[in-house]
Amino acid sequence: MTEVARRAGVSISTVSHIVNGTRPVSEVTRAAVVQAMEELGYQHQPIARSLGAGSNRSVGLAITVASNPYWIDVVSGIEEAAIRAGLDLIMVDTHDDPRHEARVVAKLLAHHVDGLILAPSAGWRGQVLPLLRERPIPTVLIDRLDPIRLDQVGVHNTEAAAQAVEHLAQHGHTRIGMVAGLDGLSTTVERIEGYVLAHRRLGLPIDPGLVVAGCSSTDGGRLGMLELLSRPNPPTAVFSANNSITVGVLAALGAKRKSIPGDIALAAFDDFPWAAFLAPYLTVVAQPLAQLGARAVDLLVRRLNQPITPYRTIRLQADLVIRSSCGCAREDAAS
Repeated sequence: MTEVARRAGVSISTVSHIVNGTRPVSEVTRAAVVQAMEELGYQHQPIARSLGAGSNRSVGLAITVASNPYWIDVVSGIEEAAIRAGLDLIMVDTHDDPRHEARVVAKLLAHHVDGLILAPSAGWRGQVLPLLRERPIPTVLIDRLDPIRLDQVGVHNTEAAAQAVEHLAQHGHTRIGMVAGLDGLSTTVERIEGYVLAHRRLGLPIDPGLVVAGCSSTDGGRLGMLELLSRPNPPTAVFSANNSITVGVLAALGAKRKSIPGDIALAAFDDFPWAAFLAPYLTVVAQPLAQLGARAVDLLVRRLNQPITPYRTIRLQADLVIRSSCGCAREDAAS
């Protein structure tokens, strides 16, 4: 209400009279207040009143769910854990755009959520972090971690990526390409570090030209794979940095009539529900998605109940699931 009043240029009591209908006001004033409410995402509804009154704890969840199906299982894990903890969940889609992310997080703060779970975009420090410093609430970062004093949960990206690249090398590949994620994300940085780590462990030369941007999107993965194929000395194996990129990589290889793993071997970060049914079956790094979501809720509940407890960063293990796109025979992958 304070923010609405400031935006509309009226008193807090005037806002209260309008939303509760306790005193008539001019239509000009009413229109200004309604416009401010819409801009700030303020909703004066029974559920909003109950949440604001503290009858239930509410948790905001800000992620980019619509543009990446990876998050569906994460959200399921968060939702189940929130229900068990007696928390009401309010979810917004950030679209991985820092400006939009700031707008939707501001709306969550206007709803007076008790805590926030955030998968931060690449530019979150310039847009969202100032909001959280102005109105600090218990916050947990999920998947994309940051060297900052907040509770966080993610996977061991570097080691998992290194294992996938090393497995490709075990099939005799010395020129292994990588289609990387969106610049500025910690997951992108850590998976590239894993790619480099595998080469150093095996004593393989690193060709910077074999690491291309995939922008964490299907089209980005397609363009990145086409770029690798256009090299004078293209790779004989490729590591794809996430599920959206992998779809694009597969599209590019299909368009160029490249067989997997005959012409080019493939390993990917993130499993798919249908990855075990493709021809060939995809070798992937599988993340414990539901567990990621549940642990994020655990950290948030801990922070809500113990505000001054030390901050924690939890890293979960991601497992290499060997199928046949890497060059393993089906029976080898099954064993």
